[in-house]
Order: sequence, then C-alpha cells, then structure tokens
Amino acid sequence: MSWGKQDIKLKSAEQVDKMQASCEVLASVFLEARGLVRPGLTTAELDQAIEKLILDAGCIPSFKGYHGFPAAACISVNEEVVHGIPGPRQLRDGDIVGVDIGLIKDGWHADSAETMAVGTLSAEAERLLTVTRECLELGIESIAVGRHISAIGTAIETHARQAGFSVVESLVGHGIGRDLHEDPQVPNYRCFTMPDPIMEEGLVIAIEPMINAGTKRVVTARDDWTVVTADRSLSAHFEHTVAVTADGPRILTRRGAGVAAF
Repeated sequence: MSWGKQDIKLKSAEQVDKMQASCEVLASVFLEARGLVRPGLTTAELDQAIEKLILDAGCIPSFKGYHGFPAAACISVNEEVVHGIPGPRQLRDGDIVGVDIGLIKDGWHADSAETMAVGTLSAEAERLLTVTRECLELGIESIAVGRHISAIGTAIETHARQAGFSVVESLVGHGIGRDLHEDPQVPNYRCFTMPDPIMEEGLVIAIEPMINAGTKRVVTARDDWTVVTADRSLSAHFEHTVAVTADGPRILTRRGAGVAAF
C-alpha cells in the first residue's frame, strides 16, 4: 500500500458478487471456529482446524506464507493485539482470543476477525468486546458514497474514547480484492497524515478496529510478528470486509442476520 498517491481499484457489481462468495465461505469458517474455542485448546490446534476448514472448502489461506507468516490464522490472546503466531499456548478460562482469518476463492480475497470468549470473562473483558464490536458497527454505519474515508475512523475513535478505551493507531484497515491489501488505508481514528479519499461505489474495504483497555501504544514481540499492548492490557479486534454501494454498506463477511452482523 502507498502512503502517498492512492491506487484504488473499484469493483464492478459482478466482482463484488464474486467477493461475496469468498466472504460467505469465510463466514462459515468462523461459525465453525467458534465452536472449537475452549479451555485447554492450543492456538496451534485451533489454527490447524481453521486451515483444514479452508482447504476442505476448496479455498486457499490468504495469510499462510504472506511475507513469511507461518500459519493460516493470526491468533492473538489477551494482551496480544494482532498477528499472533499459533503455537503451544493453551487457552484458559477467562481468556479472550482474537482470531483473524483470510482466504482466497477464485482469485478473490476475504478477510475478517473477531475476538472470542474462552469460558467466563471478567466484566472488563466483556465490556471491551462489546465496545469493540460496537466500534466496528459504527464504522460500517458511517459508510456512504460521497463521504470521506475519515468518517469511519472518526466514528470508531469517538465511541472507543467515550467508553474509556484507546484505539491502536499504528495499524489500520485496508482495501481488499485480488490482493489481500490494497489502497486505501482505513484508519480507525481521526488521522491527518494519510490520504482521505472519498468513498465511491465499488470500493471494498476491510474495517478492523483494534481497541485496547489501556494505552494505545503497542510493541512487537521477539518473533517479529505478534503485536502486544505496551502496558500488557487487554486488546480486542473485530473486522469485516465491506463493499460500498449506492444503497449503503454491504457487509460481505456477515455471519448472519441482524444489526450486529456477528
């Protein structure tokens, strides 16, 4: 992606329908993955199950091998924000686990994430998940032809800050299509340093607020992938692939009916 001139690839209605087919497969993978998350399961076991679901559907994991990433899913637990590498870590009662998955069907990428509860959560963790889901919903609701991309981040940041949480600023959403990451970049906060294009019909973007219970600052672990909160506070991550249409946002990775889309 470019931080200067934007190379935005608008999709035709037919192409959006093809992306919808990819996203529907991904939504089904998430529904299956939810049923697997439990205390005692390792993040590697969860990743292996997710990869099998993708392959069994005749699709390709988008993330595996991407810039050297070794797994089909990014699995991030508690203070891990994103890009967690699956391994021997066992999930425990009270954990929150962010699951970020991408896949390719017929040459089109789908990308989505959700943070799942492991057993019974603390009140703080429950509230963090609720607010982060709401941030994504409000970001999606701000989509309209003729509005600037910055409307999305403004809606997300406003809601997170009102709840007493912080927004990660060093990682952003993105365009998506034939490539996993395309222009434009989609900040989750009020940003004055990136291009702020106007949303047009046929734009497809991945909106993915990353909300922290503590500081917005993050650091990268020694594995050069896993991003963690600098103060080791909890972090949650939700993401949908969304198309901009004349009738408003079309959530391509929607799990089911309802406003929450999860």
